Amino acid sequence: QVQVVESGGGLVQAGGSLRLSCTASGLTFDDYAMGWFRQAPGKEREGVTCINWGGNGYYADSVKGRFGISRDNAKNTLYLQMNNLKPEDTAIYYCAAATGPGCPRPLRRSNFGYWGQGTQVTVSS
Repeated sequence: QVQVVESGGGLVQAGGSLRLSCTASGLTFDDYAMGWFRQAPGKEREGVTCINWGGNGYYADSVKGRFGISRDNAKNTLYLQMNNLKPEDTAIYYCAAATGPGCPRPLRRSNFGYWGQGTQVTVSS
């Protein structure tokens, strides 16, 4: 049984930083690209970033230069370092495993098969 669990969300002031973590079990972690999505109230879930099995990242324009994705395959763990946070980054952040080793472009929900329950990130102005 595959389990994906996020942690690290919280409340931060604009300009601050947060680091999210995601641990996946029940799958061969390095066989999968991993991604982060987010969903703000009243909005659709959107793809934020993805990292392939080899460690190459892909970012949505809205977070490029501020967010960094990384993975530790030995620990089955995915990370999202978020810097210079803005109020518009407020959302529930979801970790997901893609359906293969490469990052789909664009990042569509349908290309990700396993999802966590989400962690809330709130950025105050």
